[in-house]
Amino acid sequence: MNLILLGAPGAGKGTQAKFIVEKYGIPQISTGDMLREAVAKGTELGKKAKEFMSQGKLVPDEIVIGIVKERLRQKDCEGGFILDGFPRTIAQAEALDRIMAEMGRKIDAVINISVPEEEIVRRIVNRRICRKCGAIYHLIYDPPKRPGICDKCGGELYQRDDDREEVVRQRFAVYRKSTQPLIDYYRKRGVLYEVDGTKDIVSVKSEILSILEKLKG
Repeated sequence: MNLILLGAPGAGKGTQAKFIVEKYGIPQISTGDMLREAVAKGTELGKKAKEFMSQGKLVPDEIVIGIVKERLRQKDCEGGFILDGFPRTIAQAEALDRIMAEMGRKIDAVINISVPEEEIVRRIVNRRICRKCGAIYHLIYDPPKRPGICDKCGGELYQRDDDREEVVRQRFAVYRKSTQPLIDYYRKRGVLYEVDGTKDIVSVKSEILSILEKLKG
């Protein structure tokens, strides 16, 4: 099964992707994670990407498409995959179509997780990450026992630059302008499925897995 998860930053794509990975054993391909790793390592790609990410802007297509194309050709993607955070523009979707055609494959389903802007801001701005072990907390939904301190290792908790409110709102604006047209793009192809992302995690998971089970027949 070749899947795409759509939704604004903070809509819960990563969380739901992990449930799909557990259920079907196909890899999750998160361009955000790959780009952040490149930034952390200070690679040439990372240096280019950082300029855009720190301002809440989309990383240029040529950088992202190159990463995705290389990844989809790896052996663990032969039985299917979940794309999380890609495509984000019509140009990327068309590039993905070409990549898939070259491989003799197609996208089976596009799941759009819909969440309003204010809820997105609440989710992301309150996120904190441990500098030492990488554990993730949420000041409202999953706060640490001691403010600013990781429960697991005692490390310092910090807010990522791209989790600041002004950056989050900029990212949402970019998403709405550039990515929203993808919904129409995939709806016309008959592979789009809408899911209400404001529901609790378990309900969203149940709805998505129900869609995928029907697709499997």
